[in-house]
Amino acid sequence: LLLLCHAEEAAVIVSGLRNTDVFVGESATFTCEVSHPGVKNVQWWLDGTPLHNNLVTEISEQDGRIHTLTLNDVACHDSGTVTFRAGSLISSAKLLVKGISLLE
Repeated sequence: LLLLCHAEEAAVIVSGLRNTDVFVGESATFTCEVSHPGVKNVQWWLDGTPLHNNLVTEISEQDGRIHTLTLNDVACHDSGTVTFRAGSLISSAKLLVKGISLLE
């Protein structure tokens, strides 16, 4: 009965996404930790566009609880809001890609 009750608990976000600043050409990593494994329909978004696992976008999960998005070789136009969504759980953070100015 105790196990059944625990399984019925809704997962919550333990550690949400954090705002990240990187330079053009670098990688940006966002991590979201949920309270227990098994959350369904995990999806990552950048400014409302769904992201998918490919060469520049790495989506991974560890122990079913730690969900990670890495955007490789970012460009200025990648700046925006990154959103993690799993069922009713949502966490968002800002990505700021800074250009390298020769004047600085």
